[in-house]
Amino acid sequence: MSIELVTTDGIFALDGGEWEVTNNIWLVGDDREVMVFDAAHDHEPIVAAINGRAVTAIVLTHGHNDHINAAEALRDAVDAPILLHPDDRMLWDAVYPDSSPDAEVVPGTTLSAGGHEVGIIHTPGHSPGCCCFHDVAAGRVVSGDTLFCGGPGATGRTYSDEPTILRSIRDQLLTLPGDTIVHTGHGDTTVIDDERERVLDRIAELGINR
Repeated sequence: MSIELVTTDGIFALDGGEWEVTNNIWLVGDDREVMVFDAAHDHEPIVAAINGRAVTAIVLTHGHNDHINAAEALRDAVDAPILLHPDDRMLWDAVYPDSSPDAEVVPGTTLSAGGHEVGIIHTPGHSPGCCCFHDVAAGRVVSGDTLFCGGPGATGRTYSDEPTILRSIRDQLLTLPGDTIVHTGHGDTTVIDDERERVLDRIAELGINR
């Protein structure tokens, strides 16, 4: 899988708080066409990285504002549909009350660009509609804010739940090969095996079974 990183800086806002963040945007495809994972803060660096290639979809890993606040401008610039899991529609509506995504992210189906296929995995917890995107052939997964270098994504705010995200990671991501590369929504890339112990230790600490 050809994967390219674009980073943008801006504000994550939720529950009345604001935090400065750097977001990772991932382009998956080849020299003719790409999928774009997330559209954060400023569409112009993303358009520059696309560099005239066809865009098959703007795929949102979840609906938090810092992952979607450049989505409409990017859609207008590259003429590609925006995809979002319907469980995060309330988060979309907080940013774009007068418009809609173009289609749903559907777990169990695949998306493709430039000869690469990624399977859609529903991993709620950070938000209800969080999804990860797994390229089996390349041994890579785009994890959004579900799993980071350092462990699970943040919980404790509206629409999030720590036991839920831990179950998602245990049941959906830790079952992937241990050397699967994890391309995260913020920060450094990691691999599944490097995060396994942290996740399982926290599950044991909370006494989570099923």
